Amino acid sequence: MAKFKKKKSEPTVGPNESKKDPAEDTPAEIPETEKSEPVPNTPEDPPAGVAEKSEKDRKLNKLFWMRVALAVIAGTAATFIFEDIEGEDRRWASIGFMIMIFFGTVIVAKGMKMQLPSSDRKKVVTQAIGSYVFLYLFSWIVSYTLTHLGSTSTGINI
Repeated sequence: MAKFKKKKSEPTVGPNESKKDPAEDTPAEIPETEKSEPVPNTPEDPPAGVAEKSEKDRKLNKLFWMRVALAVIAGTAATFIFEDIEGEDRRWASIGFMIMIFFGTVIVAKGMKMQLPSSDRKKVVTQAIGSYVFLYLFSWIVSYTLTHLGSTSTGINI
């Protein structure tokens, strides 16, 4: 907590004495502060750290959208690739396909040669992993449902 200095003024005796002249309270000498010259920042010449950060962010953004697009495409393709497999094996084959595609994106991300600090090395793997998994499963389920909509004999007829 901050400690405050106690006021060293004498107590006021009457109601008219409470207001003092503001000139009496200010110290006689006020030290001058150093004036720093502003550094000109031009849009053509950003600092090196900003340029590296924007390059890193651009590549991570590209990786994110690549994984989102591949999740939708691979989830839809899994419906048709594993059409001949029946039962529980279809699910496991599709999940294995999802994992293989994800590892492919990790290899592509390492090929992008992102200059990440050591604290952000895991971002190559973890960037958009949740979006990838859920979009893959969502597009796989929706495409399977739409493909087999007319062939189901159970459930509510629409």
